[in-house]
Amino acid sequence: MSHTNPTSESAIASESSALRTERVRRLRRLDACAVSDALDKLALAGVESHVPQQSGEQKLAGAIVTLKVGVGQPPPGPPRHLGTHAIELATSDHVIVIEQRAGIDAGCWGGLLTLAARVRGVAGVVADGPVRDIDEARAYGFPIFARTLTARTARGRVVELGTNVPIAPWANAVAAEDFVIADRSAVVFVAARDIDRVLEAAESIAAREAAMAKALLEGTAAAAVMAGNYEHMLKG
Repeated sequence: MSHTNPTSESAIASESSALRTERVRRLRRLDACAVSDALDKLALAGVESHVPQQSGEQKLAGAIVTLKVGVGQPPPGPPRHLGTHAIELATSDHVIVIEQRAGIDAGCWGGLLTLAARVRGVAGVVADGPVRDIDEARAYGFPIFARTLTARTARGRVVELGTNVPIAPWANAVAAEDFVIADRSAVVFVAARDIDRVLEAAESIAAREAAMAKALLEGTAAAAVMAGNYEHMLKG
């Protein structure tokens, strides 16, 4: 008979958490454009343009807790407000990513959830769906990127269909513990299986752009700086 080793399981969980934190730290030093360029270089998808930042001034990046909202029956168990389980699962390393593609004008996130997430230290929210109480989020300075806004409640319209289940915001396949970075240029999703090579490529691109910026500030002509290096940055 085999027995689980609580100490070993705890050590594995701690190591996994530390690795996630390090990846998130590196991702937060980048911007959406550098990560988008890295995806281009590696022939990967995941960039979603035209997603407005509805609240907060700062970019956000982190590992993902997913939330699926729509029409149907909520998961079995005691009734709970949609989104609360996602907040409970999240840490300061996490961004909550929501899919509400039911076509119904009903909030998939609201003011009290924003406050709870802020207290919890969650990095922010990305929502493919309507978000309400946006003035409260703006007052808190809590970063939310969302497709649209509404005043309509979820009650009687949509329910939570699952937390940390596969979702498809803007038709991008996203799973729990994948990664996302969002700023005013774009929202960019990166699968967990790809994060290390994407980070490496994006950091290389960012370093080359920083060197080019330094050359421009030192007086090198723009054509000389950008002609060869910039055009061939994503090759090789």
